[in-house]
Amino acid sequence: MSIWWSLHLRREAASVPLARRLLLGTMETAGVDPDISYDLSVALTEACANAVEHGGGTASGGAGAYRVTAYLDGEMCRIEVTDSGPGFAPADPRGARAPHEDAEHGRGLHLIRQLADHVHIASRPGGRGGAVVSFDKILKWREDAPLVAV
Repeated sequence: MSIWWSLHLRREAASVPLARRLLLGTMETAGVDPDISYDLSVALTEACANAVEHGGGTASGGAGAYRVTAYLDGEMCRIEVTDSGPGFAPADPRGARAPHEDAEHGRGLHLIRQLADHVHIASRPGGRGGAVVSFDKILKWREDAPLVAV
């Protein structure tokens, strides 16, 4: 079984719960274990919140938008959030280590790393500007899953 969807969203706070609800609905319909669905939805929320906060720039044509793509393929889910902001510097340590316990910012990428099985954070290729945050998680299925992977 394969399911994928892609959203082009405005960089507005109201877009974050929309992406989260769509992911949770897809996972529930497919029969993904609720704990796995919850972990992925929290990670997606953090990635979208980062795109909303940091993902725009005046030089980029799509400064007011970001994209979320989700793939459920067999036993794996991959989620990718792409924005058109400044991206990451080559040695950018954001998310590389846990933030200080009193920090008000910088927890999102660390949390994504804790919830997902594999995380890739980079600038968009080709010098187009923007960041790409993608993460994978191995899926578990409910016993009554209607769309069980084969």
